[in-house]
Amino acid sequence: MNTAAPLTDDLRSLYQEIILDHGKSPRNVRVVEHHTCKAQGNNPMCGDRVTVTARVSPTGVLEDVAFEGKGCAISIASASMMSEALAGRTVSTAQQLFSAVHDLCTGKTDTDQAKAALSPDLGDSLDKLASLSGVRQFPVRVKCATLPWHALMSCLDGKNQATTEK
Repeated sequence: MNTAAPLTDDLRSLYQEIILDHGKSPRNVRVVEHHTCKAQGNNPMCGDRVTVTARVSPTGVLEDVAFEGKGCAISIASASMMSEALAGRTVSTAQQLFSAVHDLCTGKTDTDQAKAALSPDLGDSLDKLASLSGVRQFPVRVKCATLPWHALMSCLDGKNQATTEK
C-alpha cells in the first residue's frame, strides 16, 4: 500500500532544483584515499554505473564516503547527496538512512513517517535526502535513486557488487 502523500508543485520544483544541482555539480566524486571498502553498482536498464568507496574507522564511523560513476542526473545526484549526508556518521546511521531513503523512494512512507522512525539528529539529513522521493512517481527511476545507496550497503557488508533488488 502506498502511504506517501503526493508532492505539491512547490515541493516538486524545489526537489527538482536540488536534484539538478547535485546532478550538474556532484560532490565527492573521487576514490576515497585508503578506503576500507569498495563496491560497484550497475543498473542495466538505464546504464547507470557507480562505484562507492568508503573509509570506516575501527569504531564504525564513516570517515569518508565518495563515488565515481556515470549515469542519469538522478543517480549522480543521489550518490552526491548520500556522500554528503553520511560522512562522519556511523555505519548504523548509514543503514537507518538507507532504509528511510529506500522507503521514501518506493512510496512505502512519507517524510514525516520516515523522520519519526529515525533519531531526532537525523531529521535535517533526511529533509535534504527527501528530494529523492520524487522518483516514486516514476517507478523506473527508483533504481536510479537507490543504486548508490545499495552500492554503499554492499561496500559496508564487504561485498564488491551491489544489487537494487531489495
